Amino acid sequence: MSNGAGKFFGGLLIGTAIGAVAGILFAPKSGKETRRALRSSAQDLPRLAEELGSNVQYQADRFTEQAQRTIDETVIRLQEALATGQEASRKLQEELAMSVGNSAGASMMEIGDRSRNRAIIDEDEE
Repeated sequence: MSNGAGKFFGGLLIGTAIGAVAGILFAPKSGKETRRALRSSAQDLPRLAEELGSNVQYQADRFTEQAQRTIDETVIRLQEALATGQEASRKLQEELAMSVGNSAGASMMEIGDRSRNRAIIDEDEE
């Protein structure tokens, strides 16, 4: 999951340890019994720390997998968008080429017509 989950479990571990120690110290027991309870709690700390580490590792792995899926999906979307943009650009280039070709043809026809008209006018003036 997120960093918040790791902080939560870290706080849970620390709170459990502090609560256990406080409960043992303030319990109405003999010194021998208190030492035995403290020893038992101290022996549980490595197990709790290992569980916390495993949980944090599990959450980090899940986060990494989710991030990788998101990256992969984003790359696919970008590739699709790029292909769509390239296709649109190609179509616009074709349309522009046709438009320029048609305009050039029309301009050449106009020039030809003007030249003929000019020649006719010149003949009439002679």
